[in-house]
Amino acid sequence: MYSVKIFGAGSVGNHLAHACRTLGWDVVVCDIDKKALDRMKHQIYPNRYGKWDEAIGLYTTDRVQVGGFDLIIVGTPPESHLPLAIGSLPEVPKAIMVEKPACKPSLEYADEFFRVVQASCVKAFVGYDHVVGKATRRVEELIRAGVIGDVQTIDVEFREHWGGILRAHPWLKGPGDTYLGFWGLGGGASGEHSHSINLWQHFAHIIGAGKVVEVQAMLNYVRTQGMDYDSLCLLHLRTEKGLIGRVVQDVITLPPKKWARLQGALGAIEWVNGYNQDGDAVLVRLSGKSDEVHFIPKKRPDDFIEEMKNLEAVLTGAVGDSAISLERGLDTMLVVAAAHRSEEMKSRVKIEYGRGYCLEALH
Repeated sequence: MYSVKIFGAGSVGNHLAHACRTLGWDVVVCDIDKKALDRMKHQIYPNRYGKWDEAIGLYTTDRVQVGGFDLIIVGTPPESHLPLAIGSLPEVPKAIMVEKPACKPSLEYADEFFRVVQASCVKAFVGYDHVVGKATRRVEELIRAGVIGDVQTIDVEFREHWGGILRAHPWLKGPGDTYLGFWGLGGGASGEHSHSINLWQHFAHIIGAGKVVEVQAMLNYVRTQGMDYDSLCLLHLRTEKGLIGRVVQDVITLPPKKWARLQGALGAIEWVNGYNQDGDAVLVRLSGKSDEVHFIPKKRPDDFIEEMKNLEAVLTGAVGDSAISLERGLDTMLVVAAAHRSEEMKSRVKIEYGRGYCLEALH
């Protein structure tokens, strides 16, 4: 059994607290705002999961225990992810996980955190839960079985009006009340839906195509009512091995579409999040044959439970490299930063990983 400290009593903090408790772990949650803690106990958690779990400890950040935790999770807004993670390293937990996106597109603290983690005994993760979900694992099995032959291109779309996000945060009046309305703070389509970039990178990794080294982007920035965000983020990507594909992210599509397609020489595999109200699906589409539907029953809490199971498997040595490792999460942030640079320059941007996780890696 693990002991867990979670920074942040917002929506994701509730999800992760519930996931950890489902696995029987000890959990404390801290937040700088006592109102957020009260809201978690009396509104969010019982409304989602039926009742409050009295085993969860709630503390303001200045009163929470320091040290003695196996896992520290940072579920606050992106601008504070890495400062809190760096500040937590002296507690020497077994692992630290920051929610996605790992940081702001400025990549502030990214290289510093990566280097200090490498020099420590602490494992670090970024919460891109879709890449460790059951549907993604089914895609991996089918790819490795050669069902569609060699993969020739990958397309991923996460298109979702942020009304759904705001319904999960009813205490907010709109995106301008939080980082969501500001791309520079990790919000907008490029940051909030960077699951799409991360999933594209994951599938590229599975087929051995290497890292993304070239980004060509087109973004639609919206500057209104004090906000500054990208409502639409279109990306063309190229990897080290020459794989070319496409990513689309937006905050305007209703109903949402979260979808991926891996086109192979013999056919295609489609990954569909929210295939219906009861779960996800993986479709095998071969020419001249009826679609083969692999249905994966799932509810929203399962995303976070599977994420915690993956983290546990790494800590116990059951698996080695994790799809939600810090390196993978920061690779995604380099692409996000490159997207904004590409739109600014109206040209392709190359990523040079040897320069570290910083803006100097983009040229």
